[in-house]
Amino acid sequence: MVKLQSLDPNTPMFAQFKEKTGPIVLANTFFVPKERTEAFLTLFRRQAEFMKAQPGFVSLQMHKGTADSQLLMNVAVWESTEALATAFGSPEFQRMAAEFPDDIVSYPHIFEQIDV
Repeated sequence: MVKLQSLDPNTPMFAQFKEKTGPIVLANTFFVPKERTEAFLTLFRRQAEFMKAQPGFVSLQMHKGTADSQLLMNVAVWESTEALATAFGSPEFQRMAAEFPDDIVSYPHIFEQIDV
């Protein structure tokens, strides 16, 4: 299973699930060893199809780091933290998440848009 690490140690993603707000953006950066990239993307696409069918899902984009980077970043928009937490906690999603190798590290964080 992917190792979850917090970008902000004071506010891990599971604590953010308790905040009832929306719309939200989940920015999830993955460290994926080069030799695992294609296998990771195959599994991720299955997860993405599942998430796209969940209530409250809005959109998703995957990005790859440049210059031979081993980072991939998923940016997903959801109507609310509650919708994301429900989808994330579903047994089907958790079964798929367990298929990822242990050497992949995930840095998820939830954001709200602000005016600048």
